[in-house]
Amino acid sequence: MHSHFFPRVTREEAARLDADHAPWLKIDADGEHGMIMTGDKTFRPVYRALWDPAARIEEMDALGVDIQLTCATPVMFGYRYDAAAAHAWAARMNDYALELCAYAPQRLKALAQVPLQDIDLACREATRAHQSGHHGVQIGNHLGPRDLDDEHLVTFLTHCANDGIPVLVHPWDMMTDGRMKKWMLPWLVAMPAETQLSMVSLILSGAFERIPKSLKLCFAHGGGSFAFLLGRVQNAWEQRDIVREDCPHAPVSYLDRFHVDSAVFDPRALKLLVDTMGEDRVLLGSDYPFPLGEQRIGDLVANHPDLDDTAKAKILGANSQRFFDLPDFSR
Repeated sequence: MHSHFFPRVTREEAARLDADHAPWLKIDADGEHGMIMTGDKTFRPVYRALWDPAARIEEMDALGVDIQLTCATPVMFGYRYDAAAAHAWAARMNDYALELCAYAPQRLKALAQVPLQDIDLACREATRAHQSGHHGVQIGNHLGPRDLDDEHLVTFLTHCANDGIPVLVHPWDMMTDGRMKKWMLPWLVAMPAETQLSMVSLILSGAFERIPKSLKLCFAHGGGSFAFLLGRVQNAWEQRDIVREDCPHAPVSYLDRFHVDSAVFDPRALKLLVDTMGEDRVLLGSDYPFPLGEQRIGDLVANHPDLDDTAKAKILGANSQRFFDLPDFSR
């Protein structure tokens, strides 16, 4: 339920959003490889499965994946742009996502993106996309300086709760002051921190008291560093009134308000995650088809020595089926 796509956006189409920075896809002559570009700058090397549904299905077959939910590569979000232009962009990207899924509609499903900088337009596009066939919406974990507890974003989450739209929160635009300049450190250090920041912000701010409990909310990348540091947050809430001033209940009592994916890459980390969240609240995620994603999708769960068959079945499929209201896995 955590994979990405990037459609065949040309430079000309991207320029309708922003000629200097909007993302587009430069495909090599061999048709197998390409580069996501932002204006004139290279952003990330990619390969055919990112934009070609036939290649994606071929790899899913090889990996034993029955159904895959895909969503925008976060560079596509467009939160920095004029809201009207970003709305038109999001709608096109969402339509492209459905076109990709139409290749194998029983096996490929999509999550939408929205122009989060304008709450009315974001809510409108989330509902339109959901009604047109998307199984939920993916949002970035913050909007500039606004974390998920900001009233603007709480309003969007409340809309999704009321409309029955599942939400996947994905880290993006990672915090860095220039020290994390090599070795992909923003992705290795700041990305998990961004995810935990989102989760703890919702808890300690009291935002969960204002958001309907019906909201289906999931955090990518195993919730980042949340499971490992939950004890620290709980201890701080118990010992310091400044931590609990806006949070009426212990942090551990909010674990039933959200889900996480399983993309943690280490059996000990997965065991801690399942022990923390419960086997009903961990969904199979991979970050496919990027190099930092799980290369053998599902292997970490399927081969885990400390998970029983019931837990494995839930994480490998049943939890996602329930969360995203997916059809039966039979093809």
